[in-house]
Amino acid sequence: MAAPPRRPLLILLAGLLLVASLATLAEAIYEDQVGLADWHQKYIGKVKQAVYHSQKSGRRRVVVLTEENVISSLDLRSGDIFWRHIIDKNDPLDQLSLSFGKYVLTLSSGGTILRAWNLPDGQMIWETNLQTSTASDPQLHVMPNSKVAKDNLVLVSAGRWIYAVSSIDGSISWEKEFSLDGLEIKQVLQSPENDIVYAVGIAGSSKLALYHLSTKTGEVLKDIQESLPGELSGEIVLGSDDVLVALNKARSSLFLIEFNSGRISYNKVHVSDLVQDLSGTFKLQSVSNGVIALQTPSTVSLLKLKDTDGLEVVQRFDQPAALSDALTIAEKDEAFAVVRHVGSQIEFIVKFTSDVSGEIIREKVIIDQHRGNVEKVFLNSYIRTDKSHGFRALVVMEDHSLLLIQQGEVVWSREDGLASIVDVTTSELPVEKDGVSVADVEHNLFEWLKGHMLKLKGTLMLANADEVAAIQALRLKSSEKNKMTRDHNGFRKLLIVLTKAGKVIALHTGDGRIIWSNLLPSLRASRFGVMPSALRIYQWQVPHHSVMRENPSVLVVGKSGAESSAPGVFSILDSYSGEELNAMRLDHSVVQIIPLTLKDLSEQRLHLIVDSNSNAHLYPKSPDALDVFLNEMPNLYFYSVDILANVIRGYSLQKSCDIEGDEYCFSTKELWSIIFPSDSERIAISETRKMNEVVHTQAKTIGDHDVMYKYLSKNLVFVATVSPKAAGDIGSALPEEASLVAYLIDAVTGRILHRVTHHGAQGPVHAVLSENWVVYHYFNLRAHRFEMAVIEIYDQSRADNKDVMKLILGKHNLSAPITSFARPEVVVKSQSYFFTHSVKAMAVTQTAKGITSKQLLIGTISDQVCCHFFIVFFSIV
Repeated sequence: MAAPPRRPLLILLAGLLLVASLATLAEAIYEDQVGLADWHQKYIGKVKQAVYHSQKSGRRRVVVLTEENVISSLDLRSGDIFWRHIIDKNDPLDQLSLSFGKYVLTLSSGGTILRAWNLPDGQMIWETNLQTSTASDPQLHVMPNSKVAKDNLVLVSAGRWIYAVSSIDGSISWEKEFSLDGLEIKQVLQSPENDIVYAVGIAGSSKLALYHLSTKTGEVLKDIQESLPGELSGEIVLGSDDVLVALNKARSSLFLIEFNSGRISYNKVHVSDLVQDLSGTFKLQSVSNGVIALQTPSTVSLLKLKDTDGLEVVQRFDQPAALSDALTIAEKDEAFAVVRHVGSQIEFIVKFTSDVSGEIIREKVIIDQHRGNVEKVFLNSYIRTDKSHGFRALVVMEDHSLLLIQQGEVVWSREDGLASIVDVTTSELPVEKDGVSVADVEHNLFEWLKGHMLKLKGTLMLANADEVAAIQALRLKSSEKNKMTRDHNGFRKLLIVLTKAGKVIALHTGDGRIIWSNLLPSLRASRFGVMPSALRIYQWQVPHHSVMRENPSVLVVGKSGAESSAPGVFSILDSYSGEELNAMRLDHSVVQIIPLTLKDLSEQRLHLIVDSNSNAHLYPKSPDALDVFLNEMPNLYFYSVDILANVIRGYSLQKSCDIEGDEYCFSTKELWSIIFPSDSERIAISETRKMNEVVHTQAKTIGDHDVMYKYLSKNLVFVATVSPKAAGDIGSALPEEASLVAYLIDAVTGRILHRVTHHGAQGPVHAVLSENWVVYHYFNLRAHRFEMAVIEIYDQSRADNKDVMKLILGKHNLSAPITSFARPEVVVKSQSYFFTHSVKAMAVTQTAKGITSKQLLIGTISDQVCCHFFIVFFSIV
């Protein structure tokens, strides 16, 4: 009998192997992408000081110090970050300067820490600790090369101390503590003619002290004191080389103080005599040698100094404006810049101090209107090809963004408000439409042809720089993950963030690009003269069903002032365009915001705002929303945490309210309170479950194949307390003095379901609560390591439901409602683990149906994100 043909069989086998290998390869590529960052962006925050690197050779850069306690070096051509250091919040940066053109000097912690950084790469060269008294305004002054030393001496003044430090190795050359009680040094100056350092300070409220110091040894050569009539505010600026200008405490007069003649002489000038209609608060600013400015939120007045005889107003700007410091141009001349708003543009003006009324440059620059007013300006010069001086300016806007202006254009801009994000929410992208119009087809065909022509030029290496950039933009735009439509799995979304400046920015999750931004008028300090604060951002309307055609919207809640009793502010924005749909100023304060799971017929989500009088206000204020709320009000409870009083309180809602005619206002009733003993415990953190969290299954199978039922209650609250001595930084308490207590509390009744004490532990404490478990992170002083603890709580009242016959016959209580008023039968399982990372933030993943295994996302102190599956933690046997 003939053997069966082998060739088709071999071909079939080879095909199967090929398909299998391709499937494995595809799966490997997919798994390899897990955990990789799609995009990463760096920001620095609102710039408060900037120093240009003026060396002709090498890359031009500007070193900045920001309100987010960041020091960074930026490329002056593109705005990219060369290097960046985020300093701990407990070590606030005070001053910034350059030395030798290669060292960056920073003064921090109230003048107690002086550091030098290498300018090219940002590595720290040296650090010097200084002993100073408490100072509100420490000063850093870099002396130029002199006959005394080969290096630049750095003078540091704080309180009544002055230090002279070598800029090469950080060694202290000399130090001086003045004996005058209450003295605070305000200005440190160096004589251009001899090696004498002048130190000017205020003792008390009216005594002015002037010291002449030797640059070599710090010896006091002359000590002059003078009492001025009236009290000083402590605000002193340098008017010229030998004249100081001080503001009195009533902010109504200026003292012109001359100190170069071996004695102190002064002249008093009333502000009202200089500027007639000056209203509101103003600040004093030194512009250049002989020129100062009186600046209010809406006007700027330039004043010329006439020795000590007085001041004269040279020019006044009636629009919001910002002035730069003086920049030396020639041996005896300086330039400064004024940037002001003119309609929808900003005007860049450069003046010489020798002719303040004249102008060197006046340029109008078009900028985005959602950046607000100009707040700070830092001027820099460069030499043009015709050997004349050109000027550029680094401009800080009200929304904390940073712009470089040169030759009437914005060279580059940075959205550094994203370094101070207050809150964030997400929004779904629109659904991709099936039908397409003829105009869209023609437009897309034209774009397709244009794109292919650009790609052809790029392939033949004929494209210029702009066309190469356009090709890269087309590639990013055509990428699947960067589309502006919703994908099948719902991974593409908009991240809508709220910044400290009151600006709302929408970012695409695909590549992190900014889709839209809007600086909210209701949260702008320049509009109301007070300092408003942005609080939270929530989803306001998520259209489904009958309102599917409407765009989703978000709600921004803020306060119109810093006080707790300041009225609240509401703003509702379109999630797709950023357009402000509605804005309102509330007639009550905002103490607590409670988003509810309830919705009205228009899919608007209901929110409760609790004011300082413990009244709860319902929003949106519509009859439909009120009906929905009243039906569920008997089942609504909330709690508040008063960290200062060390108390947690629980509340219910009542129909009546003290405000007549307001049917959307509800009074609250205190149901319970837990007062922690202040001598042994201080509240560190409190966490609760997300209101919209979905739980897929009520049961869990443990190691011995037994079944345990989860205790699922949305009223479960986790609270952690630490001993008072352990409330500070790590190491501030001994292991015997430190302890951490974890509580699980029912928010309806105030019943403590579980309590556990960790001896020898202290904060900072970070926690996350989900389903029936809580994970919290702390520091173990005894083991000198971080730890992660896990608590799981189970419902024992459902333990009998493991009988199969009862389940078949329907004799179970799985469908019985869980009530907080019945005493719960719970069992708690807990474990602790050593954890190697210091944690800044913790969160848990969330899916639509709750089926996918949850992962714990941990943000470390080194700005990394660690992902841990819960199976690693939950190994209960």
